[in-house]
Amino acid sequence: MSITLDKTVREIATETPSSLRIFEELGIDYCCGGRKSLEQACADLHLSLGEVVEKLEAAAAENAGSEGTDWQAATLADLMQHIVRKHHKYVRQELARLETLCEKVQNKHGHAHPELKRIAALFLTLRDEMSTHMIKEEQILFPAVVRLERALELQQSAPRPGFGTLANPVQVMVHEHDDAGSLVSTIRKLSNDYTPPADACPSYHAFYIGLKEFERDLHQHIHLENNILFPRALDLEQQSNN
Repeated sequence: MSITLDKTVREIATETPSSLRIFEELGIDYCCGGRKSLEQACADLHLSLGEVVEKLEAAAAENAGSEGTDWQAATLADLMQHIVRKHHKYVRQELARLETLCEKVQNKHGHAHPELKRIAALFLTLRDEMSTHMIKEEQILFPAVVRLERALELQQSAPRPGFGTLANPVQVMVHEHDDAGSLVSTIRKLSNDYTPPADACPSYHAFYIGLKEFERDLHQHIHLENNILFPRALDLEQQSNN
């Protein structure tokens, strides 16, 4: 893997999937904030650029030949199917499970830990926004991309969607990704990086562990869409217009 000082975090994450684990460990935003150069991202977090590069190169060498599916080369239909089957399914399952834990923990510990009320409110906002967001992707944007890709494969004229250019819903989805990222970031700060207090019960621990895992999956989910799916879909649309 070749890393230059001006290469963006997004580019590194897209080219080398093994880098996602390193970015997660170091708290480097590779999805919503992935347009920063690696140098700038390290400077913002007061991380040693040299040490980060060493970690990235070691992860890439360790995973050489076993990076899994190359989503830059796969069809967009396969990529979207993966997103729906893995990430959308996970989000729906975890939102329901975490909502139950959230209510239980707040009822038992809310009097001693008032931050739980704010965390619960933010979580319910995240639940509502993500639920609506995924429906819009599955029923509007993803089918339009499938039709576009199929038309180009068959060398046919691509049907023009009712919303005009793909850039319109893509812009909305990216904005909603930013909102979701902001919500989980605020929850993480309020929960002291998902660290339960000394008097936390097992449900409290399970709630915070679940939130931490949910954030990690959300980062990967948004990365696949913002950094791979959306740019490739817009490129396809540009090809169809030429």
